[in-house]
Amino acid sequence: MRRMLTKAAGLAAVGVLAFATAQPTQANTLSKQPGRAAAESSAYFVMTDVTREEFVIKLTKPGDIEHARELVSGQTTDRPHVLTRILKRQAPYNPRWSYHNNPDYTEFFDQAIEVCDAVIPYVEDHLDEAGGPFLPGLIWCDWSSRLIREIPAP
Repeated sequence: MRRMLTKAAGLAAVGVLAFATAQPTQANTLSKQPGRAAAESSAYFVMTDVTREEFVIKLTKPGDIEHARELVSGQTTDRPHVLTRILKRQAPYNPRWSYHNNPDYTEFFDQAIEVCDAVIPYVEDHLDEAGGPFLPGLIWCDWSSRLIREIPAP
């Protein structure tokens, strides 16, 4: 039984090693595929809320970019609000505010829980409290948010 366990562990180790060494090669191959370059591009959109303040968000996921463009053009009204994890630092594309969205954690929603709801200037005014009871996990979901236009990359 002990010998069989040793052989199984050895086989598993070889499998893990083979997988670990294959990843860089596969990643290199994926990055050279035609659709990959488009997926790595960014798009910038201006959102507003009931305060009429404007806030620029950066999107990097192709599906999110497509959905945002459909919202701005009026092709859809589904999932009109922005949910994101904020980063507590200024971004060059959004210089007015001391925070910005993390494009890796940005999506759209119809309804969300109340604990992440706050308007744009309230987040700015209470940024030092964000991540605690206010906006736990730095998740922000302005219930009145809506995209109003796409802007060129800065």
